[in-house]
Amino acid sequence: MSTLSKRWQEYKSSPKYFDSKSRLQNGAKNSVLSLFRFILIVGISYVILAPVIGIVSNSFFSRQDSINPMVFTIPINPTLERYTMAIKHLNYLPVLGNTLLYVIGVTLIQLLVCSMVGYGFARYKFPGKGLLFGCVVVMIVVPLQSIRFPLYMAFRYFDPLGLVTLFTGAPTSELMSSPGPTVIMSALGCGLRSGLYIYIFNQFFRGLPKEIEEAALVDGAGTYYTYARIMMPNATPAVITVAVFSLVWQYNDSFFSATFNIPDSILITRKLDGLVAVIANAEKIMTLREQQLYFDAGVVLVLVPVVIIYLILQRSFIEGVERSGIVG
Repeated sequence: MSTLSKRWQEYKSSPKYFDSKSRLQNGAKNSVLSLFRFILIVGISYVILAPVIGIVSNSFFSRQDSINPMVFTIPINPTLERYTMAIKHLNYLPVLGNTLLYVIGVTLIQLLVCSMVGYGFARYKFPGKGLLFGCVVVMIVVPLQSIRFPLYMAFRYFDPLGLVTLFTGAPTSELMSSPGPTVIMSALGCGLRSGLYIYIFNQFFRGLPKEIEEAALVDGAGTYYTYARIMMPNATPAVITVAVFSLVWQYNDSFFSATFNIPDSILITRKLDGLVAVIANAEKIMTLREQQLYFDAGVVLVLVPVVIIYLILQRSFIEGVERSGIVG
């Protein structure tokens, strides 16, 4: 046996050979897993983003591009005409301003009410606590469609304890076709997704150490002072999480807005529903394909504020979701 063969046999029987072989196998395994993970992420991202990419792309299509079967995704003659007409017929800036004012107002009410209720459930013991928290869970799991008619009747003939008739002389108050019902429900802790927000705050406050409140109590702080000046500043991740959820869901709400007939001058998503009909009548555009392009431009305009809000609050939002115990 030659010297080279002897050295090779000695190397194969040495621990160094097995370590090198193990590292090579682990490297190959990690490379395969990384490739599989990359393919999976790209596939899922495509399924989620493909419709959005298609809408954004179509919004720049010209009439020639829309009728050319060779054009796909990337327009040959891009145009901003769709956005110009959509902004005009949506009355975009005034209606968006009204929408943001309404949405932010309801969000602030929900933050105040739901945080107080969640704090109460997390820190205090009182009779019926379990039953009331069970009602909160029911608010999360019960479909809104099942209570649509009772909600409509409650606010169509809204006269609690006969007070409206007593002070105004009218048989009922006129709350329909206004944001009044959603504001009242949010202030009473039963607005859109309020059950989920209460649960988030409850989970977050339960995770904070009680020593913080005990130290405040020793210093002479009362309940409301402790809640407002000590607990809420420490609950910033939960506040941002609920704020993002509430802003997005109120902004995109179609259930309460349709049930209470909120005017499209207040909620831009309702204005978007009638965009195609308005443009078809005003601009005499009867081609369904071209009407869809204008609608796509309107969708992009409506999406932009939500995307901007999420990009600004992304890091704090993800942290709040993780710390609130609702991951997955």
